[in-house]
Amino acid sequence: MLLEDLPTPCLLVENSRLDANLSRIQARADAAGVRLRPHTKTHKSVALARRQLSRGAAGITVAKVGEAEVFAAAGIDDIRIAYPVVGRYKLERLAALMNRAAVSFCVDTAEGARAASAFFSDAALRADVLIEVDTGHHRTGVPWDLTASVEFARQVSALPGLRLAGLLTHAGHAYFGPAEDETPDEALHRVALEERDRMLEFASRLAAARIEGIDPEHFEISIGSTPSLTYFQNADLNGFSISEIRPGNYIFCDAMQVALGSARLEQCALTVLATVVSRRRTPDGSDRLFLDCGSKVLTSDVGFNTHGFGILLYDPTTMTPLPHAFITYLSEEHAWVEVPGGATLRVGDRVRLVPNHACVAVNLQKELYLVDGEQVIATLAVDAQGMVR
Repeated sequence: MLLEDLPTPCLLVENSRLDANLSRIQARADAAGVRLRPHTKTHKSVALARRQLSRGAAGITVAKVGEAEVFAAAGIDDIRIAYPVVGRYKLERLAALMNRAAVSFCVDTAEGARAASAFFSDAALRADVLIEVDTGHHRTGVPWDLTASVEFARQVSALPGLRLAGLLTHAGHAYFGPAEDETPDEALHRVALEERDRMLEFASRLAAARIEGIDPEHFEISIGSTPSLTYFQNADLNGFSISEIRPGNYIFCDAMQVALGSARLEQCALTVLATVVSRRRTPDGSDRLFLDCGSKVLTSDVGFNTHGFGILLYDPTTMTPLPHAFITYLSEEHAWVEVPGGATLRVGDRVRLVPNHACVAVNLQKELYLVDGEQVIATLAVDAQGMVR
């Protein structure tokens, strides 16, 4: 099958770029002496998870119990849920998963930890949990620098039915971009140091507090975020070091990563194939094109230094952007493209573009097409599509 045989809109994955991305990050993990546990929410594909594992990944990360169920059913047996799991219905499903895979999950509140403890101890089970730590994103997680967080760890370590296996964080603030007096590179470097050093400091404080089970040899310290890995280097503090990294977006990269400086456009493996379905001249003399890939394909996510809702490509082979063309608006079924001075594209022409956020774009589709140039070499199911519970 050739690209011209595919209906639009659809998502394409360039095999050579995918392969290079997998090799690059696995090599970085190996060089740093850490395990790579990629976050599969980016691709939600069993085939791609197996490809990551075959390269040396130690296991996978998921966000939701439903995702864990999909990958466990496919035979993947080491799964970390990087999310607070709350509610009896989800805990029951976790207990069933523990018969098939090594599964761990996060806690960050006393209420959540006590509920999990009560459930697993009543079931005569012991679940591995990691305390989620806020190292700067200010989403979920206990603050890394508070005495109350140390005491929370002490409480979790003493709860029946749970084993405190380690600490976990996500440096989501890497996506915020630079502060007023920073360059993008300086911001990524700062966040990488914050993520690493704050986790090591917190682990050291737990050990100094003599909390049971906190020792450098067996206690896991897990960090994540594709942008913060740009400047990641491991370190040692009182015997503790980072044990695993959990990037997700690196497998595809997207316009947000390009804007942040954590990827180059030519590293973006995921593109959207779309068709020009309409065209009109605007009063100011510009052309406005309409593509068949609206918010149900591209997502309305924007981020630091992104210009519009994706990057239109003039030449997908060299990943050269189409100059002076911007996706300025998304309705459900249409992407609005403004081309000041006029466009050479006509109705019926096909275009490719890099979406702002690959993870959301993938979750909106049932399949991805693996391509090599103009050749379609495989269809990849998005196995965990829509698994948000």
